[in-house]
Amino acid sequence: MIAQLAQTAMGFVDTLMAGRASAQELAAVALGTSIWIPLYLACQGVLMATTPLVANQVGANRPEQTARTLHKGFAVAFILSLLSLLVLANTNLILNLMDVESVLAAKTAAYTQAISWGFPAFMFYQVVRSYSEGFGRTSPVMKIAVLGLLCNIPLNYIFIYGKLGLPALGAEGCGWASALVMWIMLLTGLAYLQYSNSFRELGLLRRFYRPQAQPTLAFLKLGIPIGISLLIEASMFSIIALLLADRGEQVIAAHQITLSFTGLSFMVPLSIAMAITIRVGQLQGAGDGHSAHFAAFTGLGITLICALLSSLFMLSAPEFITGWYTTDPVLIQAAAQLVMIAALFQFSDAIQVASAGALRGYKDTFVPLIMVFCAYWLVGLPAGILLGRTDLLVPAMNAEGFWVALVIGLTIGAALLLYRLRMIASRHLNENGTCKDNSPQNPLSQG
Repeated sequence: MIAQLAQTAMGFVDTLMAGRASAQELAAVALGTSIWIPLYLACQGVLMATTPLVANQVGANRPEQTARTLHKGFAVAFILSLLSLLVLANTNLILNLMDVESVLAAKTAAYTQAISWGFPAFMFYQVVRSYSEGFGRTSPVMKIAVLGLLCNIPLNYIFIYGKLGLPALGAEGCGWASALVMWIMLLTGLAYLQYSNSFRELGLLRRFYRPQAQPTLAFLKLGIPIGISLLIEASMFSIIALLLADRGEQVIAAHQITLSFTGLSFMVPLSIAMAITIRVGQLQGAGDGHSAHFAAFTGLGITLICALLSSLFMLSAPEFITGWYTTDPVLIQAAAQLVMIAALFQFSDAIQVASAGALRGYKDTFVPLIMVFCAYWLVGLPAGILLGRTDLLVPAMNAEGFWVALVIGLTIGAALLLYRLRMIASRHLNENGTCKDNSPQNPLSQG
């Protein structure tokens, strides 16, 4: 959880420091983030297949096989790096299609092109991170993420505001700072794999395993649905930002402030979901279906407790939250309205992310992808367009209409994924939930 919060706090710091530079710099970061974050999450999702595969091999007591999984992940990361650089080098095409004002478009393109140079490092680091987490080694990942955050703050200060003799680059400087942090995290992660006591004997970086077609396809079969699922959810938020681009800097900035804070709070249930994936994957690898079932639903309960706390905070202090980002009273009030709406979907968000995390541990990713697509793109986004940009049901609500639609889409997605988890967990419970003598393998399963 600390690792994920620290990594996401980098985006929080970017938004905070860009907002202090000017509303236009904040709007450029907001639009740029709406383009690169979905790509970032899609690639991250594909590479997250490393975690359940490694966890399953660790649970089955086959750690020597994990080296091949690591190298499969590296091969996929290389391909994704090339594709990401190609997309981010051509963001002007997207901005022109959205008819973004020329000065704002230029700042946004400069920001995305700068951050693109860190994407190869991020791809390979995600494999390192997922591999370590598959073993349940989460402490080193936490330390690397905190290191990245501590580097991000001074680098942002230098590049955004023009210190140490450098020009003030604004949003573009934010991109260069993030790119450098990504390389720092990768180099630190590789050093950990090479020299730590946990992995030194496996010799993970001393030889290269040539990717083979069938195992790589199996990796992609598990990872691509995860990546597309994350892309579907993230792109819905990003499409909203782009659909609001013609409504002015104030509307875009209010949306970005709300998205930044809710994204930060979302890291808590997302972190628990990652832990659920690890536990379920390891217990399934060990053939202990009862304990896997128990871990999945215990994790779900923890996410709901966290959702209750975050929702109460958002409802009780929305202006206090939005005041972190700006001193403009009009912008504070506009963003506060969105934060209060966002408080309503904290429970749905917690249920859907925890259920998806457990399903990844069971290696079930394709059907959840279909469910997410239906909830977000066939219901959530059309409802947002209807409420936010048309007068068919109510007078156009702009950003508030889209956030109300997010509540609807996330609630439907949560219901579908929870139903799927109950079905899959029960199936595995019946298949391998007991030992040969029909007694539970883990006393906790009696709970």
